[in-house]
Amino acid sequence: MNAMTLEAAGRPARGTAMPSGRVLRAYLTEARYETLRMLRAPAFSAVFLSIPAVLFLLFGAFLFGDAIRADPKSALFLFMGFSTFGIMGPGMFGFGITIAMEREQGLLRLKRALPVPPGSVLLAKMLMALLFAAIIMISMIAAAPLGHMRLSAGQALSVALVEILGAAPFCAIGLFIGTWATGKGAPGFVNLFYLPMIYLSGLFFPLPKSVQWIALVSPAYHLNQLGRTAVWAPSQGSPVVHVAVLAGVTVLFTLLAVRRLARVG
Repeated sequence: MNAMTLEAAGRPARGTAMPSGRVLRAYLTEARYETLRMLRAPAFSAVFLSIPAVLFLLFGAFLFGDAIRADPKSALFLFMGFSTFGIMGPGMFGFGITIAMEREQGLLRLKRALPVPPGSVLLAKMLMALLFAAIIMISMIAAAPLGHMRLSAGQALSVALVEILGAAPFCAIGLFIGTWATGKGAPGFVNLFYLPMIYLSGLFFPLPKSVQWIALVSPAYHLNQLGRTAVWAPSQGSPVVHVAVLAGVTVLFTLLAVRRLARVG
């Protein structure tokens, strides 16, 4: 009777595999609602979607427009700095704060009890962060000419792909924080990673030679250098090393976070 009831409700009976099309719809539905939820939170969406391009235009067009017009290297420096800065936020805060709150409130355990595909919650948040990253890069590329930054279509596409995919390690870091911090403490812990990473990665000003080694441990530095490579500009280090570091950070923090979630929920 229970099996018949489940089948009548449109759910597979115990031991019956869910059709792949239905699994895909379940993942996409979870991602859709997660994205809508974050878009409808002005404190999150308005800040992370608008600030990178606004600050780029403030410095590149209004405050130092004349100087930057005469120095294309400065325009590139600002564009890449604010692009990487923008990519970091949605993943770190979107994962770090929401996972901490949902874990503390028991929502993650509730979703485990529901007939949803495994990992759908985390995948939904990842797709949300990638969508936010895509919107940020679209706004940055649209603002580039006003900030005296010239990009060909190939350069724009390359840097957009690099930066969007580069959101993954920051999602992993945010996920790790969210599995350990409380709902109230998560914003502070995210900022403990986020703010030093901004200032110690050389995104907005060159670091003194004596402390330049600090940037090498920051995924923001490696993403920034990959972005410079994508627009065919001079960069530091090997692209292979940058990719390896970003992939390593993603895998490491994801594994640590998943292990923690399996223990505490």
